[in-house]
Amino acid sequence: MTASIPHAETDLLRQEIATSAHTLVVKVGTRVLTQADGTLHQERIDLLADELNAIRQTGRRVVLVSSGAVGAGVSQLGLPGRPRDLARLQAVAAVGQTRLIEAYDRTFRKHGTHAAQVLLTADDLDHRTRYLNVRNTLLTLLEFGVVPVINENDTVAVDELMATFGDNDRLAAMITNLLRAPLLVILSDVEGLYDGDPRSGQASLIHTVRQIDERILSLVRDQRTGLSKGGMASKLEAARITTASGENVIIASGRRPGVLADILAGRQVGTLVLAQGKSLTPRKRWIGYSAQPCGSLLLDAGAVRAVTRQGRSLLAIGITAISGEFRKGDIVRLCSAGGREVARGLTNYASAELQKIRGLKSDQIEEVLGHRPYEEVIHCDNLLALDQAEAHDGRA
Repeated sequence: MTASIPHAETDLLRQEIATSAHTLVVKVGTRVLTQADGTLHQERIDLLADELNAIRQTGRRVVLVSSGAVGAGVSQLGLPGRPRDLARLQAVAAVGQTRLIEAYDRTFRKHGTHAAQVLLTADDLDHRTRYLNVRNTLLTLLEFGVVPVINENDTVAVDELMATFGDNDRLAAMITNLLRAPLLVILSDVEGLYDGDPRSGQASLIHTVRQIDERILSLVRDQRTGLSKGGMASKLEAARITTASGENVIIASGRRPGVLADILAGRQVGTLVLAQGKSLTPRKRWIGYSAQPCGSLLLDAGAVRAVTRQGRSLLAIGITAISGEFRKGDIVRLCSAGGREVARGLTNYASAELQKIRGLKSDQIEEVLGHRPYEEVIHCDNLLALDQAEAHDGRA
């Protein structure tokens, strides 16, 4: 179910969320930071930096995930517009990233603090040790009172540059999970999620989304092709990742003056997507939403029920098929007979071993492999059910 709740209730709920948000991740998109000709909008960056500093003055910690490197490079190099070929895009981003971070730092320095540039690739959050190193670095920067400004490393990331929207939305969700930040704010060039095409003048803003279900997803799909369209699809995917881990998301317009102050005051701006269930531990977040799966296991109905509903470990007897090549300790998808992903986990066995023992009882593993290092293929402590992302006690 999704619905707008009454104004007073919405205000009260948002005030409660804002009050409990000791850490905010704010993502700002390229269209907010650039002008019509693709060049950097310096005045808007200054205003955003001022608002971020105001958040810091309340005692909260704030992390910024910022697009705009290409726009900054276009401005710096005096180009007529955004290049189209990959090599030029990467070169322009390399130039622009320097100007972008300098623009933020200049404004922060007026308030007695600094911006710290953090450039990441997907591999940095996929590898467990590097993931923890990133988290430790960000937490230390926050202890120093510095504002981390995070961007995808455009000079080596191919997909982000060639896509019109999206990757930094997902990056922001992953950073929110990494830090266990209670609130992710996604600043866009629109006011939020609408129940129709906002350009028609007939659509209404959806103030509150209680669950990202098929009805909500249909609002950002082409009715003829069924494919997602526009930047809002990417923002809803980021919201799904974040809310499934137990945190809240607000999608709002970055062009609205004082938007962050309004959000912290609990005012009804943008679209609030409510957290689902309990907050997950950092380890579970990494397993479910940061590390990239290396293969898939197809499960029978009993195994699906055991791992998704009963919180049990996965045993070899419940595996019907295996795809992909992976090693012990890799992340794998767990799928139902129909191919729907229902969980992810760290496997205790390599794919070659699982091909030999799938469908067997645990006490038969030793006679096939010559040893049985683990009774479980995936222990419940190293498994996250995506249908019911419920937290368990565990270490980061």
